[in-house]
Amino acid sequence: MNNVKNTLTIGFIGIGVMGKSMAGHLLKAGYNLHIYTRTKDKAADLISQGATWKNSVIELTRQADVIITMIGYPQDVESIYLGPNGIISNANKGTYLIDMTTSTPTLAKKIAQHAKEKGLFSLDAPVSGGDIGARDARLTIMVGGEAKAFEVCKPILEKMGANIILQGEAGAGQHTKMCNQIAIATNMIGICEAIAYARTSGLDPEKVLQSISTGAAGSWSLSNLAPRIIKEDFEPGFFVKHFIKDMGIALQEASAMGMEMPGLKLAKQLYDELASLGEEDRGTQALYKLWEKK
Repeated sequence: MNNVKNTLTIGFIGIGVMGKSMAGHLLKAGYNLHIYTRTKDKAADLISQGATWKNSVIELTRQADVIITMIGYPQDVESIYLGPNGIISNANKGTYLIDMTTSTPTLAKKIAQHAKEKGLFSLDAPVSGGDIGARDARLTIMVGGEAKAFEVCKPILEKMGANIILQGEAGAGQHTKMCNQIAIATNMIGICEAIAYARTSGLDPEKVLQSISTGAAGSWSLSNLAPRIIKEDFEPGFFVKHFIKDMGIALQEASAMGMEMPGLKLAKQLYDELASLGEEDRGTQALYKLWEKK
């Protein structure tokens, strides 16, 4: 562990598949890390490494200079930030709030407004890169909020990610994440179809990947998730249920802007079918199981 102790106290809420690695990087960087998550057992490794466990959101909030959240759904974000026992009602004036959950742009704007009224600083900063990016501190972090708050928090974000861009005002980070998920959604359909086609035509899918992953078809998902499909490794780097949530947000936002999204609509239909088969806690690459059925 880094022996240099940072004077800032960071409160981290949400120790899941990605949050655990992200919080771990902050701990190794020397920050005084306070953590809270609904299931304490998930935080055991971080506690053993020196993180301080807090028994509630309020307890964590009142002792932190910066609060980072990495949780599940927009309703969870709204409750944790705006509820009577939540962050904004209990944070000390001048605290920086960074929500790294993929949530709605509308909610991000609402949180930013309430934070400003309380003398707090708020950033929406969703991420991309999955469990691998979180583990390697190579996440892409898409940020919305005021430039001054971004500059203060950027050194913290740099401990967790490598591609960190301020996209605009509050909500811009979430809108950018929607662009990311839209691009991934139909790409995953193409990846599954390509592997299924390779197998059906008698090719070796691993050799096919060697040819196509470095050409025009190349993508992060093709390089990182297609090999998992071939190995029948469907463990989550990113949950199917969370991807369905994200696609739903994107479709709602697109509809509000008067946009048609036929590719995204098809992808969500397929993932909804996958979830109905009991696969909602698998990784997004489990979409391939629909082709195994056919």
